[in-house]
Amino acid sequence: MDLSRKLTISELTELIRRTLEGEFPSVVVEGELSNFRPSSSGHLYFTLKDSHASIQAIMFKNRIRSLGFQPKDGMLIKARGSLSVYAQRGTYSIVVEEMERSGEGDILAMLEERKRRLAAEGLFDQSRKRPIPRFPETVAVVSSPTGAAFQDILNILKRRARGVRVIILPAPVQGAEAAPIIAQRIVQANKWRLADVLIVGRGGGSLEDLLPFSEEVLVRAVASSAIPIISAVGHEIDWALSDFAADLRAPTPSAAAELVSENREETLTNVRSIAQSLFSSIQNRIERLRLLSRPFKAEDLEYRFQSILQPNLLRFDQARDALLENMQEKTMENRRRLTLAKTSLEAASPLAVLQRGFSLVSFERDGVSGKAIRSAGEVKSGDRLIIRPLEGLITAEVQKIHTNE
Repeated sequence: MDLSRKLTISELTELIRRTLEGEFPSVVVEGELSNFRPSSSGHLYFTLKDSHASIQAIMFKNRIRSLGFQPKDGMLIKARGSLSVYAQRGTYSIVVEEMERSGEGDILAMLEERKRRLAAEGLFDQSRKRPIPRFPETVAVVSSPTGAAFQDILNILKRRARGVRVIILPAPVQGAEAAPIIAQRIVQANKWRLADVLIVGRGGGSLEDLLPFSEEVLVRAVASSAIPIISAVGHEIDWALSDFAADLRAPTPSAAAELVSENREETLTNVRSIAQSLFSSIQNRIERLRLLSRPFKAEDLEYRFQSILQPNLLRFDQARDALLENMQEKTMENRRRLTLAKTSLEAASPLAVLQRGFSLVSFERDGVSGKAIRSAGEVKSGDRLIIRPLEGLITAEVQKIHTNE
């Protein structure tokens, strides 16, 4: 071996960089998206893999606008980009310029099929879910005792509910053996009634890392548990089939601890505050009533009653006087109208004419009474006249008729 022609690490890495970036300025690859990690700077970091290999990938935020979908672990995607060498770590990756969804990955397809099958059995029905106790005395955590998730749960419970007893039921949260052991811990907790509520979960990870919490044996154990279970798997964007079977899903293990740890000191403070507010409100009402009732002494009651009654009596008197005056006017008007009608009626009466000395004259001919005579020409000699003055009745016989004026 010729050791005289040595290269520094930087020189070797530079040769690799030139070769890779020069030979592969633009490539199109298809693979399953995994370990998707959006950064706070806006860039997307993830892994593309198939059944035999994987490659790290990055998509800068100025290219994200061209995405027509929300990337998720397990998706089968097609990406176009260029190879880039990261000299400080001696790794290479693909810088993605464009990315489109090629179809669901094998993992997501498997999970969706399992989800549909278990849902059809009723394992996710709302009717199966039990309420989470508000003030549990004992909380059991099924997780890794060395994981950050369990430490977060302990810290929150210690701060928010010191009287709550915490039991750790150790179990691996990753790998092929994780799901059976977690399911066994759930069965043991139910058999011995170890807790009032169970928290089953772990911290964040890739879709593959969270697969044990979607295994059928674990999902069935969660669904059949008599102890209420909170599923707390990964971060808020992560999900597992245990979330659907559990009585409650928490976005993170810390959130699960907050759900079961009603802050008792805070509750006591709130109760005291409410009691003080209630006492102050009652005191204020009593003082207000005392101030309002102070002017109402026994000797002043009649005067105050009269002061309230007098305006109403005055209004009543005014209304009564107005009513009487109106009735008097109506009565006088009707009397005037009645007098006029009587005068008109009397003037038109025949009796009034007879009282002035006139008489009503009719004739009788052949035993038949005729009408009133208005002209001398209506009678002839020998007719019998009937004369009706105001009082009595006079009969006469026509002897001579004068028709001239």
